[in-house]
Amino acid sequence: MSDAPEVRPPVVTPARVVIALCLFAPFVAMLWVGSYAKVDPTFIGIPFFYWYQMLWVLISTALTMTAYKLWQRDQRARHGGTK
Repeated sequence: MSDAPEVRPPVVTPARVVIALCLFAPFVAMLWVGSYAKVDPTFIGIPFFYWYQMLWVLISTALTMTAYKLWQRDQRARHGGTK
């Protein structure tokens, strides 16, 4: 018998799908420029184009943190809580 490590196929779980969506959503929001390339509505005098992007900085931070926490939980569950 060979000493090669066992190769397991990738596992797609609901948690991993949510992680992927959390990481993918900011890209979609920022690459779809036509949805926010406008001046109105303004927020405290700041055109929509700018405050929308700054809002996504905060949203992206929250989504990345959520994805990281879900990844940690998924890894603990997968490896039996040894970490």
